[in-house]
Amino acid sequence: MSNQEKLRQELIRLDGRGYKAFQDIQGSYDFADFTLIIDRVQGDPFASPSNIRVKVPMTVAKFPAELYQTKSREIALRDYLTRYFDVCTQKFKQKRGTGNSGLISILPVGQEVLERSSVIINKEFVEVRFVVGLPAGGRRILGYQAIEMLCDQVPQLVNLTLKYQRLDANKIQRHVETIEDADWLRQELANKGLVAFVADGAILPRRSGVDDRPLAESAIAFQSPESLKVEFDRPNQGLITGMGIPAGVTLIVGGGYHGKSTLLRAIEVGIYNHIPDDGREFVVTNPAAVKIRAEDGRSVANVDISPFISNLPQDRSTTNFSTTNASGSTSQAANIMEALEVGSKVLLIDEDTAATNFMIRDQRMQALIAKNQEPITPFIDKVRQLYADYNVSSILVMGGSGDYFEVADTVIAMQNFQPQDVTAKAKEIANQYANQRQAEGGEKFGQIMPRIPIPETIDPSYRQKQVRLKVRDVDEMVFGGEDIDLSAVEQIVDKAQSRAIAEAMVYAVRQYANKTATLPEILNQIMADIESQGLDILTRFPQGDLAFFRKFELAAAINRLRSLNCQKSDKALHSPK
Repeated sequence: MSNQEKLRQELIRLDGRGYKAFQDIQGSYDFADFTLIIDRVQGDPFASPSNIRVKVPMTVAKFPAELYQTKSREIALRDYLTRYFDVCTQKFKQKRGTGNSGLISILPVGQEVLERSSVIINKEFVEVRFVVGLPAGGRRILGYQAIEMLCDQVPQLVNLTLKYQRLDANKIQRHVETIEDADWLRQELANKGLVAFVADGAILPRRSGVDDRPLAESAIAFQSPESLKVEFDRPNQGLITGMGIPAGVTLIVGGGYHGKSTLLRAIEVGIYNHIPDDGREFVVTNPAAVKIRAEDGRSVANVDISPFISNLPQDRSTTNFSTTNASGSTSQAANIMEALEVGSKVLLIDEDTAATNFMIRDQRMQALIAKNQEPITPFIDKVRQLYADYNVSSILVMGGSGDYFEVADTVIAMQNFQPQDVTAKAKEIANQYANQRQAEGGEKFGQIMPRIPIPETIDPSYRQKQVRLKVRDVDEMVFGGEDIDLSAVEQIVDKAQSRAIAEAMVYAVRQYANKTATLPEILNQIMADIESQGLDILTRFPQGDLAFFRKFELAAAINRLRSLNCQKSDKALHSPK
């Protein structure tokens, strides 16, 4: 292992040489109280910055073991250190030449607390992974500026961010306890027969569509109606009250601009933890909840959508349905069946982003168009069967159809961002104005059939052993030369998740896709590997730009590959009750 002085001498030697000579510094260097590891050196000042790690022994970092003794606390502490490291890098922002020269940066983070690969912590050490733009003038190495960055500024960052005695212990403790309490609440939902919980005092509105921070002014704190109020005694912060949403079929109703979709969005991202003071830090949701919407134009590969759609013109199969250009109704049916295939237990649907003809077919339309002329069985006729047969709950934002009153267990009306329990009134109205429409769903929901992905169709370039991956944004990736549009997969909240999903798709092909394994089996194996070995199993060397994802979003990315082709398994995934 080379020491700090040798790195200085090497950078002096490289000063003024062609930029590719920077490759010579790749390796490990022993500093006074940490190790600097240069995993990858960029080939050009305009290329992606170099990947750097610093590893600090716990005997130096001295973080109390209680701060990372559980998985929940460990993730929270790693998140806090990522955020603080990011803040401290701003002190060293300085342009030092061409391209990315002078950049020191760590993975950017949002309001969610995710398991990220940017910081690793255990009883032996703390490791931080970040990127550095090695400095150049034109395409010539600026060796002395590189010395300042790697030998002076990086040690300063270590001292500022990775030594417990230099940090705010109270802020760290609050961060860790908030995340631990949120995880505990989420685990307790099932014990109270709930699928979601919204704490009293929560601030749900966001500043804007591009600013996910809480609305700073005029925000109305959430207050549960008494009939839906539940309480929990958290491990750290004690008693908390709020609105519990029971398992079953729940409607969120109300006038326009009164907060229906805002509530659903908070529930939707309640699968994740949030930082203290986000306003939604104690809004928690069943971790198997999936947002469903219509998605005109998406490709669908070999999905059994027959519970919702049958008797298509030209005798097209709906038990093995494929298309390169799905309609609103067929895409929504496919999205539901794909979510159920990989184990979703709660469906979240907003009528604003749903296909109207998929959600409801009223009495008058039934009278005009006979059932034998209408392939679609609307969701209203399947939602109760889904709960009865498979214990899958639904939470629906519904402002335009009172027909759903008859199938709902709970009806919540939002009035000026405040919830009211109007279940009894909705049932009274349903009885007063009897619905004459005919149920079209049959007696059972139908089978949920798993599929077997054909390995070479998951990655078109797999046979050449060349894999092109590029994540342009949180909702767009290039995979094997194919663009994948993830804009309708609304529970991906971080670009680092998309990057990890792309890597996991390659991992799936190389490790588990074998022409006999079903998609649920493949996904469960991948998630088990990540759980036991971390996100590093997905990449060639340790990277700091990955974040944890759920199997539902990984499945969504695979399902949107236009090259995907599958075989049907012979056995239904679940048997109805």
